[in-house]
Amino acid sequence: MRKERIERFFRILLLIFLPLLRSTVSPASEKEVLLEFKGNVSSDPFNSLKSWDPAPDRDPCRDFNGIFCDSNGNVQKIILKSTSLVGVLSPSLSGLKSLWILSLFGNRFTGNIPTEFAEIGTLRKLNLSTNALSGQIPEFLGDLRNLRLLDLSKNSFTGEIPSSLFKNCIRTKFVSLSRNSLSGPIPSSFANCSRLVGFDFSFNNLTGSFPAESCVPPSMAYISVRSNSLAGNLPELVSTCQSLEFLDLASNAFSGSLPFDLLQLKNLSFFNASSNQFRGEIPDIVKCSDRVETFDISANDIHGEISPVITNCRNIRVLDLEFNQLNGSIPVEIGNLKSLSIVRLGNNMIEGTIPEEIGSIEFLVILDLQNLRLSGEIPASLGNCRFLLELDLSGNNLEGELPQNLYNMTYLKVLDLHHNQLNGSIPTSLGELVMIQFLDLSENLLSGSIPSSLGNLTQLTHFNLSFNNLSGVIPELPNIQQFGLTAFSHNPELCGAPLDTPCLATSGNRTTSKTGRARLLSVSAIIAIVAAATILTGVCVITIVNIKARKRKGKEELVLESTPIGSSDSNLIIGKLVLFTKSLPSKYEDWETGTKALLDKDCMIGGGSIGTVYRTNFECGISIAVKKLETLGRIRNQDEFEQEIGRLGNLRHPNLLAYQGYYWSSTLQLIISEFVPNGNLYEHLHGFSYSATSSSSNRSELYWSRRFGIALGTARALAYLHHDCKPQVLHLNIKSTNILLDEGYEAKLSDYGLIKLLPMLNNYPLTKFHRAVGYVAPELACQSLRISDRCDVYSFGVILLELVTGRKPVESPTATEVVVLCDHVRGLLERGTASDCFDQTLRGFAENELIQVLKLGLICTSEAPSRRPSMAEVVQSLVKVSKERKPNRKSFLLEFLDVS
Repeated sequence: MRKERIERFFRILLLIFLPLLRSTVSPASEKEVLLEFKGNVSSDPFNSLKSWDPAPDRDPCRDFNGIFCDSNGNVQKIILKSTSLVGVLSPSLSGLKSLWILSLFGNRFTGNIPTEFAEIGTLRKLNLSTNALSGQIPEFLGDLRNLRLLDLSKNSFTGEIPSSLFKNCIRTKFVSLSRNSLSGPIPSSFANCSRLVGFDFSFNNLTGSFPAESCVPPSMAYISVRSNSLAGNLPELVSTCQSLEFLDLASNAFSGSLPFDLLQLKNLSFFNASSNQFRGEIPDIVKCSDRVETFDISANDIHGEISPVITNCRNIRVLDLEFNQLNGSIPVEIGNLKSLSIVRLGNNMIEGTIPEEIGSIEFLVILDLQNLRLSGEIPASLGNCRFLLELDLSGNNLEGELPQNLYNMTYLKVLDLHHNQLNGSIPTSLGELVMIQFLDLSENLLSGSIPSSLGNLTQLTHFNLSFNNLSGVIPELPNIQQFGLTAFSHNPELCGAPLDTPCLATSGNRTTSKTGRARLLSVSAIIAIVAAATILTGVCVITIVNIKARKRKGKEELVLESTPIGSSDSNLIIGKLVLFTKSLPSKYEDWETGTKALLDKDCMIGGGSIGTVYRTNFECGISIAVKKLETLGRIRNQDEFEQEIGRLGNLRHPNLLAYQGYYWSSTLQLIISEFVPNGNLYEHLHGFSYSATSSSSNRSELYWSRRFGIALGTARALAYLHHDCKPQVLHLNIKSTNILLDEGYEAKLSDYGLIKLLPMLNNYPLTKFHRAVGYVAPELACQSLRISDRCDVYSFGVILLELVTGRKPVESPTATEVVVLCDHVRGLLERGTASDCFDQTLRGFAENELIQVLKLGLICTSEAPSRRPSMAEVVQSLVKVSKERKPNRKSFLLEFLDVS
């Protein structure tokens, strides 16, 4: 009996401690699994797995890069994106029994997916996109019942898509097999995926017809079969996809009639059926969804006229009908589509004139009317389209002179007017299009001389003035001379390099070319030429300086049209995400978790008149700042929003907080920027911080050399916005909360260029942002709003005073007392007791240096804008203050300070 009791006792102990024993063994075994995975990696160029150390004290959950564990210490996520790892996938990963996410996007793994992966029954997301995997897609993937996302895009998989891939896909939401070498038909079995919201099979060699089962999953929103060899008619069933938002059928061999009734689907925003064999006419579109933004049926066999009822698609942004058999004229009603940004109607049989009404589409970016049968003049109203990047009217019968107001298109990069009947001279104002890269005026009837102002066009990659009636000497401008004689040929009256026709001087004041044609030069003309040459030399010098300045600017842009961003496990939001950098994740699943921070007050790092700022962390370890907009101010629509933020995305300066992108949907607008972990200047000077920042709010850390560096960095950022950016960018909301500090306490100026987003009150912006009491220039306090860069200079002057004194711009020591910092400092200086206003926590400073900065701050805050210096002068003064420590040496500006 006693022996049985002892055995029973040990059995009870075993039952109690067995789970604990398992939990202690599990991490070690999972560590071995991970180290075996590392062992299969033959190249790690960025040392991404350096932290995967077998040492006993190394914990994978805590120490291994890219490893994320659950609360029990089990590996739940492996995320190693864009690390360029080379090797083969390790079968040992099947030993991770709690693995939810395996994301190895952007590496160079070869071979196929190990069959052992079939044992990872917990797997929810498998992202192996952008590798070098090959072979056939494994059928066992269809047995992973918990899989939500499968992304095998951008690999080298071959063979057919296995029907069994969709055998047990009741939880699958999105499948991407794009950019492989898959062949055969699209299996109808994907209709088993009842929760499927999208699939992307684009850029393969798929054949057969469009699957009639596409709309069986009721939530189907995203379909892309672009660039395959699919053929046949589209089933009428497609029009029943009530949840459809994105449909891309481009570059296949589809034929028959286009299902134009798709445009009536209430959620549809993107429809591309270009480069197929569709036939028929564009019907009268009686009803069109307000969400339709892209309508592209180019490169088909569509004929007939463009019906004016196309304007029922009132929010359309992209209209592409080029390379068809359309005739008739361009409907004047197109001018009512105020959201249009891209219009391509070229290579059709359209005739008539260019409607004046197109000039009312203010935010038009691309207008392509090439190779039509248009006549008449180029309407001057096109000059109102000041955001145009591309204007192509080539291959028509247009006549008359070039509009004089083309200079309004300051962003224009492509101007192609060749092969028309244009006459008159080349406007001198054409030289103001300094962003232009492609300029072709060939095959026209242009006359007169080539204006020397074309020397301003320093970004040209294509230039052609051939086959005209131009005359005179070709200007010796390197930027146009580089294109050789073909750019100037067949202009009988032209002479000089690079043509083989020299300009010859004859008796007295006559100049002739080799052909004997003479031109009389008066004394005044000679004087004018000499003067012009002198001016031209100066222009060239300035241009070279500008070129060097522009070379410092750079921008990477990734546009994800209709990118899905998951807001929950059961919902999908289709919006537009635009990224200005490739360093951020670009897959929608990466943003799924991050966007939840927008609802978490613990992630809030700032707020203001425009919106609330949150810190968002991606699983790959990247953090960004996301401003959730609460107002759009004077922004009227998505196009204007994209134009404003897109322009700011071009700006790059070490002391500017970089805008990294934006997101737009009908219910949510976000501005994405880099995350700066050390808080803002206000927090460090005055001791307040949000929970999601890492600022210590310790004033002692802001000793004088750091404060001076913050002042100089902010000044340089403003000088860049005011003097280097064309057009000039104003801030108009400068305050210490908008000066962020990085790990080295370098200044990062935020919220620049957002004036249009500021709230409005009685039709006047800026009113509500006046909560930044003490920073606002006096001229902005009245409704005349005489806005200029000197308003920013005033605010910066207050920042200088704030840095030296450690005091807020306006303080109320008592309920009845208000102290304005500018007035307080000015009074102390006049009494000769400036040191009384120094921040008592400051250390490591020279008194004379602080006094000079105080004086500079006071002149920046002069009542009259005309008495304030430019930011370029401010930078020059601060640089000299930092270099000239001796009291008897002052900068040019400081010698003339008048603080009265």
